[in-house]
Amino acid sequence: MQMGPLQILLIAIVVLVLFGRGKVSALMGEFGKGITAFKKGVNDGTAELEKDVSVVAKDVTPEEKDKV
Repeated sequence: MQMGPLQILLIAIVVLVLFGRGKVSALMGEFGKGITAFKKGVNDGTAELEKDVSVVAKDVTPEEKDKV
């Protein structure tokens, strides 16, 4: 079941009436901060993994043993 623009508008109006404009604005601000923090965490994790992989992958050549 798909929701049309009229249903979305009606839900938005009901939410505004129930919670008030200030509360909805604060909630959306916190939601935006959460998304920003999540993206930063993902980027930091990816950078850390790439750093670890590059350190491990630096020396892949086997050591030469003494030739007799």
